[in-house]
Amino acid sequence: MTSITLKTPHSGEYEQPTGLFINNEFVKGVDGKTFEVINPTDESVICSIHEATEKDVDLAVSAARKAFEGPWRKETPENRGRLLVKLADLFEKHSDTLAAVESLDNGKAISMAKGDVAASAGCLRYYGGWADKIEGKVVDTTPDTFNYIKKEPIGVCGQIIPWNFPLLMWSWKIGPAVAAGNTVVLKTAEQTPLSALVAAKLIKEAGFPPGVINIISGFGKIAGAAIASHMDVDKVAFTGSTVVGRQIMKAAAGSNLKKVTLELGGKSPNIVFEDADIDNAISWVNFGIYFNHGQCCCAGSRVYVQESIYDKFIEQFKARAEKNAVGDPFHEQTFQGPQVSKLQFDRIMGYIEDGKKAGAKIETGGKRIGDKGYFIEPTIFSNVTEDMKIVQEEIFGPVCTISKFKTKEEAVKIGNNTTYGLAAAVHTSNLNTAIEVSNALRAGTVWVNTYNTLHWQLPFGGFKESGIGRELGEAALENYTQTKTVSIRLGDALFG
Repeated sequence: MTSITLKTPHSGEYEQPTGLFINNEFVKGVDGKTFEVINPTDESVICSIHEATEKDVDLAVSAARKAFEGPWRKETPENRGRLLVKLADLFEKHSDTLAAVESLDNGKAISMAKGDVAASAGCLRYYGGWADKIEGKVVDTTPDTFNYIKKEPIGVCGQIIPWNFPLLMWSWKIGPAVAAGNTVVLKTAEQTPLSALVAAKLIKEAGFPPGVINIISGFGKIAGAAIASHMDVDKVAFTGSTVVGRQIMKAAAGSNLKKVTLELGGKSPNIVFEDADIDNAISWVNFGIYFNHGQCCCAGSRVYVQESIYDKFIEQFKARAEKNAVGDPFHEQTFQGPQVSKLQFDRIMGYIEDGKKAGAKIETGGKRIGDKGYFIEPTIFSNVTEDMKIVQEEIFGPVCTISKFKTKEEAVKIGNNTTYGLAAAVHTSNLNTAIEVSNALRAGTVWVNTYNTLHWQLPFGGFKESGIGRELGEAALENYTQTKTVSIRLGDALFG
């Protein structure tokens, strides 16, 4: 059996694929292994999904290779774009189901899930528009030489996505890869395979040839490792932790030296100056850390406030955090649902305990909510020092630290005091301060008087240990193309 009927409170009954999507068909895993998908809201088993092993990765890569060397290689850029736009249309047509499934196995608030589906459709449509605009150029060197430079697809792309934004990462990875003419083997996170498999049904419906996009479910140590080390995968793209990112690079280097892009962890500073609109700043600081339950690589988890407004800010920020509606993700008013898994829940609670032992003060939160499901109170730590684990390490949950600074120079120094460099934010009414501090911060994205306002047209990625390469925008196409130079001698002159 490769599908079952499930039901969500938001969309009612739907058909849930449980197989591996290879060559446009849902199939059982070669070894017959399955794994359970857990509902983080009540800790019940939703269903069991077929698990991909190394053998299944081989089959998926073989299908992708056959498609790349066959019909897909001959497909026109115009038609590649048309297929992506059709896929975006289908995302919108089935948006209620996709959002509901996202909430079911991820725990994401339904209002947030709806936003993710809309953004996924927007991303796919955007890259559909790019497909016939990937261009080369002619370079004039000498009168008897004609030179042109062209962009070509890399080939078979292995893609490994995380559990915090399953559908969004699905579209971020597939959109530019397919627009550029590549074929794909994408592995979902084992915690959240369901929405990606529902979306896989739409691939065939959109009209993609078999083997162009293959979606498999499985564990990182088995299926993910097999993709990273596969000798017939030409490029691997990974979004996840910095620890695993290092392993991906080693596997890529140790195999066929495949190209690698990595979007990794973060410990982003959110800096509030005394001249900021304090109400606006508090609203965005709150959204910056508690959006998606704090399970966001670019979360503004280190809040720095200029000392003259610190006491007022922390009082109002605490009150705002306590108003966040935490609960059933299918309630429309819910802002924060459960953490994605028991493992993640325990990890976050461990950091909270570590912060207490280190002498940090809990201003609000710090406890589990209820006795069923992986719910954690929005948490704010004050009285922290820069060497504490809760300040330096990525918690990936609804936990932030807050401390004060005196000068602009100090704000930049402590903002950059991290091994990460994914994102940052500056809140100020002074344009000079906004630009000077933004330019000085070592981060791939800097928001001014806002936070987490990502858009598919804007490149996203990290400095330092936050990764290599960029997602989104025109920049992402660089990850999925390679440059070829063709130099033609004109005339009949002989060498020598």
